Amino acid sequence: MAGRINADDIQTVKERSSIEDVVRDHVTLRPAGVGSLKGLCPFHDEKTPSFTVRPAVGAYHCFGCGEGGDVISFVQKVEHLTFSESVERLAAKIGMELRYEEGGGPRSEGGLGRRSRLIEAHRVAEEFYATVLVDRGDARPGRDYLRDRGFNRAIAEQFGIGFAPRGGEDLTRHLREKGFTEDEMVTAGLSGRGSRGLYDRFRGRLVWPIRDVTGDTVGFGARRILDDDRIAAKYLNTSETPIYKKSQVLYGLDLAKKAIAGERQAVVVEGYTDVMAAQLSGVTGAVATCGTAFGVDHIKILRRIMRDETDGAPARVIFTFDGDAAGQKAAMKAFGEDQRWASQSFVAVAPDGMDPCDLRLARGDEAVKALVEDAVPMFEFAVRTTIKRFDLETAEGRVQAMRAVAPIINSIRDSSLRPEYMRTVAGMLGVEVEQVLNEAQRAGRISAREAAAGAPARPGDRTPASTDDVPEPSVQEGAAAMPVPNLRDPVVNTERQLLQALLQYPTRFSTATIDALPPVAFTAPAHAAIFDGVRSVAPRAAELSTAGWAAAVAEAGPLAVRGLLAELSVAPLPTKVDPTTGLPPQRYLDSLVIGVHDAGLSRQIADETAAIRRLQNSPDPDPEAIRERSRRLIELEMSRARLRDRLTS
Repeated sequence: MAGRINADDIQTVKERSSIEDVVRDHVTLRPAGVGSLKGLCPFHDEKTPSFTVRPAVGAYHCFGCGEGGDVISFVQKVEHLTFSESVERLAAKIGMELRYEEGGGPRSEGGLGRRSRLIEAHRVAEEFYATVLVDRGDARPGRDYLRDRGFNRAIAEQFGIGFAPRGGEDLTRHLREKGFTEDEMVTAGLSGRGSRGLYDRFRGRLVWPIRDVTGDTVGFGARRILDDDRIAAKYLNTSETPIYKKSQVLYGLDLAKKAIAGERQAVVVEGYTDVMAAQLSGVTGAVATCGTAFGVDHIKILRRIMRDETDGAPARVIFTFDGDAAGQKAAMKAFGEDQRWASQSFVAVAPDGMDPCDLRLARGDEAVKALVEDAVPMFEFAVRTTIKRFDLETAEGRVQAMRAVAPIINSIRDSSLRPEYMRTVAGMLGVEVEQVLNEAQRAGRISAREAAAGAPARPGDRTPASTDDVPEPSVQEGAAAMPVPNLRDPVVNTERQLLQALLQYPTRFSTATIDALPPVAFTAPAHAAIFDGVRSVAPRAAELSTAGWAAAVAEAGPLAVRGLLAELSVAPLPTKVDPTTGLPPQRYLDSLVIGVHDAGLSRQIADETAAIRRLQNSPDPDPEAIRERSRRLIELEMSRARLRDRLTS
């Protein structure tokens, strides 16, 4: 039967354990009056610190959620332990041997509780793996990999890296010799149970110890380095266990904690070797997740350590991501959680997409530090990533981009910064600031209405969906989704009339007239699709009857517009027809051609003007490109002037 801890020993543990030191493992504290310390509460989410510690009294209390107690209850609650396990953990920390009563002796082998036994098993495993890496010949591939990544033996020892032998039972046998039971090995995630007994969880891989915020090893990450490894996954991580929850640990935090608290800056990278490279390069606040995306629980951990508070100078959290599509998607996911920080968040992406480990290997420590120092605000990165999805050379693309970034502008916590960011976005898009302001206000009204109605946020209202989120539609789906032309728009109405005339009176238009109309002249997608058919059939117009002409145009266009094409082929034009010839006035037909052409030129002029603005507002303006765009703009304006002269002559 498990023994009960001696009452006097419990009191001694409580008296000898510094509540300040224990709490500081989880929360960064600062002075808050005589004899008091304050920090962000580890038991509820807050942005203004209300968690108070009184070291002289040996007690803590949160004035936000009401949690309070002594050093033992703090460990019990923050680490989810039983009372006895908490006492044992504190006793081990101060090097005190506990006495047990009721004649039952210690609670389990070695005088340790269940959690402590699992922690001890990981400590023994870490030592075993590290010894194998250094001493055994079959670990040479691991040593070679580390050397090729720029890490020597001393660095491997600093980070506790080891090698799991391929035998399949080496660690299990070693743990058994050290007195661990089969249940303990399996529960710890170090061994698996198969039909032939226990086997090692990790085999033939480099292993990194994953430590909790107090420095205890609670799991391992193992990298594939052998070509004949039957497990294809690049990384294997310890499964969830009583002491390891991947959403609640950050690799490297035990080493980075002091720097994060002192500098009030955390750098989140993507892998174990990236953490090593960053910390070795002087970016000592680098951490990484362990086989999972950066999430809410990770944010809570860092916020407590870096004192992410609203009532002081802002802290900084910097995310580094690969420059590929997956990295950009991860960055946008991080932006989706940006409101959870009181600090300023930034993104650092190397121009050539290298991660910190590759960057250190190729260009040295200074390049890694420069990567972090040159990080851009998360807002700016989110805007640029979103804008890349649109064609800014067209008015439609600029409007769509503006609508996509409007919710991002509204999400900026500091409203005093919004006007400046609106000017930045206007420069990126080549539009007027007032247009961005109006769109942001519209997005704000929509968001407010939906919030009042209790509607869930639309995907585009917080984090614009990337093209990775939705599969690209097929050609048939795209055609079926072609919007109905908006005839309340005078330009679209003129387009419709011109298409009616082209379909009903093809002989009144020369091939040269049709060819002179650029494809971009038609704004409605359905109208543009029909006109494409007209252009393709125009060389054969003289050979076809009016009915044959309409049928040929229909055959040349997509299925989705055939209904509209049939309608345009018979719909009467809003003009008088000559009763003798049955033809509309030529001047009317010419005005339709000129009107559509004029509208197309006006859009091209707007596109060129916007492009020039974007070039002028870019960080590194290209004078030659600006001159070329300006020359093109003048040509378009002259063409439009000549066209309008024809209309008035």
